[in-house]
Amino acid sequence: MGSAFFIVWRESLEAVLVVGILYAWVRRNDVPRGLAYLWGGVAGGIALAAALALAIFSIQSQLGGEALEYFQTTMIAIAAALIVQMVLWMRRHGRELQRDLERSAGAAASTGKLMGLAMLAAIAVGREGAETVIFLYGLGLERSGSDLAAFAGAAAAGLAAALLSAWILWRGALLLSWRTFFRVTGFVLLLLASGLIVNAVERLIGVEVLPALIDPLWDLSTILDDGDGLGQLVASFTGWRARPALLTVLVWAGYWLALAAALYPRRPRARVA
Repeated sequence: MGSAFFIVWRESLEAVLVVGILYAWVRRNDVPRGLAYLWGGVAGGIALAAALALAIFSIQSQLGGEALEYFQTTMIAIAAALIVQMVLWMRRHGRELQRDLERSAGAAASTGKLMGLAMLAAIAVGREGAETVIFLYGLGLERSGSDLAAFAGAAAAGLAAALLSAWILWRGALLLSWRTFFRVTGFVLLLLASGLIVNAVERLIGVEVLPALIDPLWDLSTILDDGDGLGQLVASFTGWRARPALLTVLVWAGYWLALAAALYPRRPRARVA
């Protein structure tokens, strides 16, 4: 449940940040009808995310057997890829986010085309909402019945926490800066992505698309069992497996090595004349 709470909290907070920047800009510049277009864009973004959720579940209802397994595995892989892309994008462009948003909003207002302001809000909310839908779908595949209800409750709590966190951050009552906040939560998101990747690899091994190589490579279930309690929480956040296949371990290690290369690229040494 903790993973669902965190995903919704982090994604919703990012959307609220963008809307908050645009809202403050509209109020500060007293743009006529600006708030109407802004809230219209927010509503449009929510509608886009809801449409995606409906499309995903409509497709799933038409599938069965191996086709359903492949579809679900693909969605899990897409969720992991989106998480990585989002974290890398925020790392590279987060500093200029407010300036770029205000510049785009100013361009829309100066030309009288406030639909551009609505589009900025719709894209921000729709993107974060769509990512949340895909993330929750990937995380919730293994849940059913009362467990699924608790999962939905955790997601709802994450949304409420995002609104509260945004209010606290805007008030300046949080010791962490926005930059530090997104760096810390971004790392947790990358941990979640590793768990999704492990899930996808295990599914492909299960349908014999990929070889396990050695299964299990080790057995540490007596130390930290991934099927219950603390071990299950660690597994959902990091991809930990007490009895992993060799291929799963290799993919997990490759994921973190690739991330390290992307996050901390080696700089060429200056030549000594």
